[in-house]
Amino acid sequence: MNAYVWTKTFHIVFVIAWMAAVFYLPRILVNIAEAGDEPAVRARLVLMGRKLYRFGHMMFGIAAILGLTLWLVFHMSGGWLHAKLALVAALLVYYIFTGRWLKGVDKGQALPSSRTLRLFNELPLVALIAIVWLVLAKPF
Repeated sequence: MNAYVWTKTFHIVFVIAWMAAVFYLPRILVNIAEAGDEPAVRARLVLMGRKLYRFGHMMFGIAAILGLTLWLVFHMSGGWLHAKLALVAALLVYYIFTGRWLKGVDKGQALPSSRTLRLFNELPLVALIAIVWLVLAKPF
């Protein structure tokens, strides 16, 4: 039981760290879109975004390994888990898509409007609410 609690604790901590990156990277894109023609500001924001993107991938990797451990060693299962994993996969695709926008900025490509990016930034919250509900309620 002790190993289960520690594994789950660290899984949750690394998921929180990854979600911080998922929430903040689009906000950096909003700031880049609003920076206009200020090259120093844009360069600093792009650098911050690149570092955050790498950090997020590391946090996701550790959280995924711990989640895999929970599944294989401690035999977590159920339909709720499949739904949760589908939402996590969607969040990973979202994160990678956001990272592609950041890489595009580095190559001189234009971003969508800051308003569009602000709306885009709200999508992970909906997924996170659904994931937490699935984990707590285990409805199926």
